[in-house]
Amino acid sequence: MKANEIAAAIEKTAPLHWQEEYDNSGWQAGCPDTEIDTVMLALDPSQEVIDEAIRCGAGMVVTHHPLIFKPLRHLCGMSWQERCVEKALKAGLCIYAAHTNLDNAPGGVNARIASVIGLEGTEPLVPMTEGAGSGLIGSLRNPVSAEELLKMLGKNFGADGLRHSSLPYRKLQRIALCGGAGAFLMKDARAKNADCYITGEFHYHDWFDSEGLFMVELGHWQSEQFTVDLLEDILKAALPSLKIVRYGESTNPVRYFSR
Repeated sequence: MKANEIAAAIEKTAPLHWQEEYDNSGWQAGCPDTEIDTVMLALDPSQEVIDEAIRCGAGMVVTHHPLIFKPLRHLCGMSWQERCVEKALKAGLCIYAAHTNLDNAPGGVNARIASVIGLEGTEPLVPMTEGAGSGLIGSLRNPVSAEELLKMLGKNFGADGLRHSSLPYRKLQRIALCGGAGAFLMKDARAKNADCYITGEFHYHDWFDSEGLFMVELGHWQSEQFTVDLLEDILKAALPSLKIVRYGESTNPVRYFSR
């Protein structure tokens, strides 16, 4: 099949017009008409991912985070992004990213996080169209203490030593969340009467704005680690004949840094 068929399968779940204005989801490198029989999935488009994809014979890499987030002014091998693009083009490798469009999609990244937490009755914090939107808010079936919530998050996300604001005395039930760097939705979480806001990372001064909202920082990677599972589920359902390899699980994985 062609690379653009793989992109189309992803965009059926997460159309590109659902991405945030600052984002650069979609094609990063390569020709959409390239014939593909194996695709590699990864959270980040690192040089190690590109090396492993080439080594195992994948013709396309699909990641969550974009390789080209800001415009490249030259291709001189001066940054890891430039080196990744150069390697991909020389190898005929296609690179595609499903970032905030997949975050914002119904059943997307944030929905997967909510399911891991066990939230019910979820809705977007900032609605868009067709059920899409930024962040999610929902409720736990039963209220829990802050200590109980932190213990559950640490276990379910493999995140020890979570950063959080001061422990509240009240029980928590209405939980808002956003994967990755979601501090920009704090005001929206508060406006929807959330007891707690969970995201991948906060900036230093965000902690001063908690104003009674219990804040929990999972870690950027920890919050989005299930995205590769989500991408695999989408592609398996839409393209069952496509061979899918996850970074780190190929027969000839690359285990070194090639900066």
